[in-house]
Amino acid sequence: MAIKTEAIGKEWPATNYEVGKEKIREYATVIGLDNPVYLDREAAKAAGYRDVVAPPMFCVVYSAPALAPAIFDPEVEMNFAAMVHGGQEFEWDEPACSGDEITTTAKCLDIHEKDGKGFYVFETVSVNQDGKRVVRGTWTNIVRGV
Repeated sequence: MAIKTEAIGKEWPATNYEVGKEKIREYATVIGLDNPVYLDREAAKAAGYRDVVAPPMFCVVYSAPALAPAIFDPEVEMNFAAMVHGGQEFEWDEPACSGDEITTTAKCLDIHEKDGKGFYVFETVSVNQDGKRVVRGTWTNIVRGV
C-alpha cells in the first residue's frame, strides 16, 4: 500500500485552551515537581512571572488536542491502529501562565515511507492571548506496515 502525501502542507483549525492554576498544580504534583513557581502565585510573581507558571512539558496538555483532527483526517489516511509514537521536539518561548488563553494550530510537515513504515510529521504552534509564541512542537508518528 502506498502512502498518500497530498496532506503535506495542510493546516487544521486552531484549538483553544485556557490555562488554569489548579491544572498546573495538579500536573506539577503528579510528575513530582515541587518548585513553588508551579504551585504558588506569590512565588511565581516574585520570580518574575505573570502568574503561576506551567512546567515546560505542560505544553502537551494544550497543544496535543490540535493534532487529533490531523491524525484522523481522511486526507492523511493514517492507520491509527498501527501507529506508534515516533518522537516529539519542542522549542519554548514565552512561558504559559495561569489565565493565559492558548491557541494552537497544527500543520502537516511531511509524510514519507521508509523501511515499510509511514512517517507522519506534524507541527503545532501555540500562541498566547497577546500573540506571543509559547511553544512550537514537532510530532512524529510512525505507522507500521504501510
